[in-house]
Amino acid sequence: MTPRAESRPPCVVVIGVSGAGKSTVARQLSERLGVPFAEADDFHSPDNIRKMASGVPLDDQDRQTWLESVGRWLGDREATGSGGVAACSALRRQYRDTLRSACPTVLFLQLTADREVLADRLGGRSGHFMPETLLDSQLATLEPLEPDERGAFLDAVPAPEEIVRAAMELLTGR
Repeated sequence: MTPRAESRPPCVVVIGVSGAGKSTVARQLSERLGVPFAEADDFHSPDNIRKMASGVPLDDQDRQTWLESVGRWLGDREATGSGGVAACSALRRQYRDTLRSACPTVLFLQLTADREVLADRLGGRSGHFMPETLLDSQLATLEPLEPDERGAFLDAVPAPEEIVRAAMELLTGR
């Protein structure tokens, strides 16, 4: 990924499976960039949340309306020129395509880590509707960014501040 030459703030989606640190990194990145932040989990319907909380993975139909809502948020940020950073799993190419159709300039930063690291993080997390039991389902669903997608891979193991520093270097060239 080449650094951005435009002066407008970017629209960025931090993606990956549960436990990768999407929310933490995206929130800190939005603060560093001075742009709005969105937690895609907040866009889920109550039915989706109940389904996941009971250990049932969402299917593509469950995800479509959710992704369209997140896409609208991104598209609004692009249209106003405010930029924005969202934390969203966006595990499959078709999910990212939905987001991209609403916000063509979106950049994806995919956080990656070994299963053991992710499971350890999920095991230590409380108060979240996504149970550790769905990690394997998410890993099986995950389709890494493809070469024609605007984005980059970032190691999710370092401290969030280091990941944000690496993201800033990718986004701004500094």
